[in-house]
Amino acid sequence: MGGLEGVYEIGKDFRNEGLSRFHNPEFTMMELYVAYRDYRWMMDLTEELISEIATDLHGIPQITFEGEEISLEGPWRRVPFFEALAEHTGGLDLHQRSREEVFAAAREWGLDVSEDTEKGKLLDEFFSERVEPHLTEPTFVTDYPVELSPLAKKHREKEDLVERFELFVAGRELCNAFSELNDPDEQRARFEAQARRAVEEDGEEAPLDEDYLRALEYGMPPAAGLGIGIDRLTMLMTGEASIRDVVLFPLLRPEQGETKRPPVAREDAR
Repeated sequence: MGGLEGVYEIGKDFRNEGLSRFHNPEFTMMELYVAYRDYRWMMDLTEELISEIATDLHGIPQITFEGEEISLEGPWRRVPFFEALAEHTGGLDLHQRSREEVFAAAREWGLDVSEDTEKGKLLDEFFSERVEPHLTEPTFVTDYPVELSPLAKKHREKEDLVERFELFVAGRELCNAFSELNDPDEQRARFEAQARRAVEEDGEEAPLDEDYLRALEYGMPPAAGLGIGIDRLTMLMTGEASIRDVVLFPLLRPEQGETKRPPVAREDAR
């Protein structure tokens, strides 16, 4: 990592996705990477960081959001992805099931999914609909299926899973993190699998990120990475109900009838 074992950045991100109280195409993200650490270490750091932010703001590690008091004092619950699914679906076990079995279960539970939806999206839809809304207290959901995590390292103990966690508070995702995949051959195989799925689903070929793969071939140490949505964190800490009320310097359309004026030239400009 350029000789620096810990780096971070805070920057603007843009995604082509829908609007809601908790989603905005433009948002702010803090990302950090630490060499020679893993996702378990990163969970400890995340818990300490967010708890201290709440304490600095409110005097205690506690927030009030949508009329509900939520304690951010550790330790926070940690639950594997498939255990969380089973917990909120009456014991339904979807680990190591085929795409057809997961699709049949999704239809049985009334999820709006199409015949050609691939397995990873089916599992993500299951989680979003049946688990996420119930995660009010801070909860680390860990050990995700590999289909949902193309950049995360394989789990050291559990087959078909990766070392990843997401933090949920008040029923919303706040953080995403994992032990970084630093095996260039494994990363290439996952990228190629993604590209094949893109062709099958959309008929468009997705280019491989050869620069990233080449960098991995030169060498990357074991590392942990974390992304925190600053806007959602601000919503929680301030009790704001809409993400649009906390986005700093939002990109806005000109008012109706307004025309852009050319910049005024300054003779003394150098």
